[in-house]
Amino acid sequence: MAAAAVNRSTSMLSRRVFVVGVGMTKFEKPGRRENFDYPEMAKEAGTKALQDAGISFEEVQQACVGYVYGDSTCGQRAVYQLGMTGIPVYNVNNNCATGSTALVMGKQLIQGGLADCILVLGFEKMNRGSLGSVFNDRTNPADKHVAVMMDIFGLEKGPMAAQMFGNAGREHMQKYGTKPEHFAKIAYKNHKHSTNNPYSQFQQEYSLDAIKESAKIHDPLTKLQCCPTSDGSAAAILASEDFVIKHNLQSQAIEILGMQMATDLPSTFEDKSCMKMVGYDMTKTAADKVFEEAGLSRDDVNVVELHDCFSCNELITYEALGLCEPGKAGQMVDNGDNTYGGKFVINPSGGLISKGHPLGATGLAQCSELCWQLRGMADKRQVNGAKVALQHNLGLGGAAVVALYRHGFPQTVGKSVQFAPASASSETDFKSAIIFKEIKENLDKDGPMFVKKMKGVFCFKVKGKNGMGVWVVDAKNGNGSVKFGGEAKGDVTIIMDDEDMFNLMLGKLNPQQAFFQGKLKIQGNMGLAMKLKEFESRAGKSKL
Repeated sequence: MAAAAVNRSTSMLSRRVFVVGVGMTKFEKPGRRENFDYPEMAKEAGTKALQDAGISFEEVQQACVGYVYGDSTCGQRAVYQLGMTGIPVYNVNNNCATGSTALVMGKQLIQGGLADCILVLGFEKMNRGSLGSVFNDRTNPADKHVAVMMDIFGLEKGPMAAQMFGNAGREHMQKYGTKPEHFAKIAYKNHKHSTNNPYSQFQQEYSLDAIKESAKIHDPLTKLQCCPTSDGSAAAILASEDFVIKHNLQSQAIEILGMQMATDLPSTFEDKSCMKMVGYDMTKTAADKVFEEAGLSRDDVNVVELHDCFSCNELITYEALGLCEPGKAGQMVDNGDNTYGGKFVINPSGGLISKGHPLGATGLAQCSELCWQLRGMADKRQVNGAKVALQHNLGLGGAAVVALYRHGFPQTVGKSVQFAPASASSETDFKSAIIFKEIKENLDKDGPMFVKKMKGVFCFKVKGKNGMGVWVVDAKNGNGSVKFGGEAKGDVTIIMDDEDMFNLMLGKLNPQQAFFQGKLKIQGNMGLAMKLKEFESRAGKSKL
C-alpha cells in the first residue's frame, strides 16, 4: 500500500498544466477611466479569460486572486462578479510578483491533483505617482534592502524604487563599463513595441534622444525609462490535461513546462551588491531551476516577457536569466538581440515601461502576451516562429518567478480559434459581416415567424485577420435581432474562421463535415446547432 501511495503521489506531481484561456483589460493611468474599480476591471479580465477558454464559471473549481493594495477578501469581491458557486478563493500578495505568484499557486493545485480547472486573477487600483509605504507604524519589509543600498551609494532625493534599481544600474556600469545609452536603448525598444499593443497604457514611440533628455529621476534613469503606476486586471484559466481533452481545447492549450519561485538568499544582504539586492540572485536561482525542470536551454527561447520596472533592471535581468554572459548585456543591446530580427524578442508587449504596471495584474498580463504569441495571435506584435516563451516577474522584498511555456499540442497549431481577441476588430474587418447583415434584413421582414421556429440565441464567434468578431443572433425574444460586439452569450456558440463561416452560411461548406474536420466548433445546445441550415437559407438569399 505504501508503494501504491508513492506511485500515486509521483503521478500527481507529474500532471501537465496548461493555460487554456487568457484575458486582460487595457492598462490605464490611475483614475483616468470612469467606473473602473477593481470589481469592474476584474470582471472584464475574468470574463475574457472564460470566453477565451470557452467555458462557464461553473466549471472553475478554485480561484487564486492577486492584488497588493486593498483590504482583505478583495479577491472574493472580484470573483463574485463572475459567479458565486462557493469555490475556495485564495488572496495572494507578493509585491510586484503577485500575479505570477498566484499563477504558481494555481499550477501547483492542478499539478498536485487537487483541481482540474483554476481561475487565476490579478488586479490593481493604484494611486498616481511613485510607490510608497502604506503602513508606517511597523517595520518596512524592505528595510534591509534599503540598508544595503545606503551602505553602498547613500540615500538621495527621489523615489525609493528608482534609487534601488538605478543604483543597481550604476553598479553594472562600474563593474562592466555599461553606458547610460544602453539603458536608454532598452526604453526606446519597449516604447516602440508598445505602439502595436492595444492593451498598453502608453502607445507612443519616442526617439532615443527624447528618452535620454526626459526628466532625470535617478541617474542614470530618466522618466521614460521608468514604469508608470496603473489600474488594470488580467486573468488566466489553468487546466489539467484531462480537462483540456474533455473540452477539446488542445488547439489553444499552452503548457507551463516549468515554473519556479525563489526568494532572497544570504547574498542579497551580505555581498554588498545593489544588483543582488534588487533580485539578481533570486532571478538566477529560479531561472536555473526552471530550465532544468523543463529540460530546455536558453537557446530554445524565442520570446520573453520580463520585469522591466526600470530599464536598468531589464538589462541586469538579461544576465540573471542567462540570456547572455555576465557583463555582456550591453553588447546584447547594441547587437539588437533583444528585439525583432535578433536572437530574442524581449517584451513585445511594451513591457512594464510602456504597457503599465498594476502590480497584481502584471504577471498575468505577461502570461497573456506569451500565450497569444505561442498561439500565433499577437497580431502586429507576433514573433515569427515563436515556439518557446520565457516569463520573469520580480517583487522586492522579495520574490522572483520564472516560467517557460510551449504549445502543449503542437500538431494543432494553426487550428486555434481565439475567443478573446488579442487586438480589437471592427465589423468591417470580416468577410462574414455581409452575411449577418443579410440575416438581419430578413429578420426585419419576418422576425416573429423565425423566432417561433428557432427559439434560441445563437452566438457566432468569428476569427478574422485582426482578432475575433462576435455576432449574437437573438432568435428567441421579441422580433429577433442581430448585434455585433458586446457580451458573447448565447444558448449555443458557433466558432469558426471568417472564410469558413462565410462559406458555411452560403451553403458552400457542409456543417457536419466542417465539424469533424475541426473547422466548426460548437458549445452549448447541440439541438439548436442542428438548426444552422435555417441561417443558410436566409443568408443564401444574398446575391453574393
